[in-house]
Amino acid sequence: MKALIVGGKGQLGRGLAATAPEGVEIVSHDVDTLDITDRAAVTALIDAERPALLLNAAAYTAVDKAEAEEDAAYAVNAAAVGILADAARNAGARLVHVSTDFVFDGASGIPYAPSAPTSPLGAYGRTKLAGEVAAGEDTLIVRTAWVYAPTGGNFVRTMLRLMGQHPQVRVVADQIGTPTYAPGLAAALWALAGQGASGIYHYTDSGAASWYDFAVAIQEEALAIGLLDKAVPVVPISTADFPTPARRPSYSVLDKEATWAALGGPAPHWRANLRIMMAEIAKEPLA
Repeated sequence: MKALIVGGKGQLGRGLAATAPEGVEIVSHDVDTLDITDRAAVTALIDAERPALLLNAAAYTAVDKAEAEEDAAYAVNAAAVGILADAARNAGARLVHVSTDFVFDGASGIPYAPSAPTSPLGAYGRTKLAGEVAAGEDTLIVRTAWVYAPTGGNFVRTMLRLMGQHPQVRVVADQIGTPTYAPGLAAALWALAGQGASGIYHYTDSGAASWYDFAVAIQEEALAIGLLDKAVPVVPISTADFPTPARRPSYSVLDKEATWAALGGPAPHWRANLRIMMAEIAKEPLA
């Protein structure tokens, strides 16, 4: 089977290539080799490659920047998804698309089910929700949150850098969600696609945390394996203390029960996957 990955150089794209099932031929493209907003280019590539599976790991993820550039975010997160979906259907391929917890407003006190009403707070969430609609009901859509990996720009690597350079770090403590290790998400996408799943699923690691909880755990794990040589104070602050152009949901834990049932059990706890990631990152110096 041939699978085409777009967004192949990102955290999830690399994870998808690394966790591909045996016997799957991978073709990977990123923005430097494919403009997914160009219908003619997308159609020509898919017609030439004839993949059985098209995995969309590309996205406009600059949440704050999207407030001033909603058209640019929409082009990648929504219009391009429609282009990919059309090209996949015309070629007889199945599309796997990744969405976000930011389609919710964070007002719930319980984990959001896939069927829960959506109400994004900002441009990023609006464009990702529009992408879900553009993908269509025959697409496998997986919402996730707080994705990180050993490489690329992410919260874990940012915290390690700041903790190594500053006498203290201040981290928001009133936004609750769940960290997600990109290779675990990638493996789940392969498993769901292999089952022929379609519709909306939720996937993150197990458990829940605030950004402050996550930062404290990052420092503890880094100290334990020598990635950091000393502890610095991690100071909890409120969202109001750290204003940003985009509003973020205060609670965006996703209900994964249907996904766990499909996969045969829950994902590892986020802290366990953080420990695995730290062992990986220790092999390479921080950039």
